[in-house]
Amino acid sequence: MAALPGVLSAPKTGSAVELLCLRPDFGKRTFVDAIAVTRALGIPGERWGSMPWLKLPDGTGHPGIQVSILPRRVLDLVWRDRDSVVHPGDTFVCDLDMTEANLPAGTLLAVGTSLLRVSEVWNDACAKWKVRHGEAAFDWVRAHPQLRLRGVLCSIEQDGMIRNGDAVEVLR
Repeated sequence: MAALPGVLSAPKTGSAVELLCLRPDFGKRTFVDAIAVTRALGIPGERWGSMPWLKLPDGTGHPGIQVSILPRRVLDLVWRDRDSVVHPGDTFVCDLDMTEANLPAGTLLAVGTSLLRVSEVWNDACAKWKVRHGEAAFDWVRAHPQLRLRGVLCSIEQDGMIRNGDAVEVLR
């Protein structure tokens, strides 16, 4: 709880994309300098197209989980053993205020040449988060849903490229 003021003082817009990550399979991470994002395919080569954790009634991946963004300040607090513990697997990290007050569902984010929409799907941390980062970190991110400490999930609204260093601009 002592870390909340620091986490909540993140910038409201304009922070840079960091740690672009592809998840081709469970527990697999590939760090890249750029990714293509598409409405139809999500992120080509990612699990969303073949093994999404949330599906529509027709069995296809829910578009609201195409991209996952994790707050940098939360990552720095929970991912302490970077040699032995796998990266959480979020598409990218950035130092951004991801609270509902700053990014209500439906908010558009301009990132690189793409456009993302903040999803109504809540990223509540899965059992793997609990195993990797501990019960205290798991309980902490789940205790304040309106703060979205685990980050936000997004749909892709406009195809494009996202690169490390691109600004994440909140469109009001």
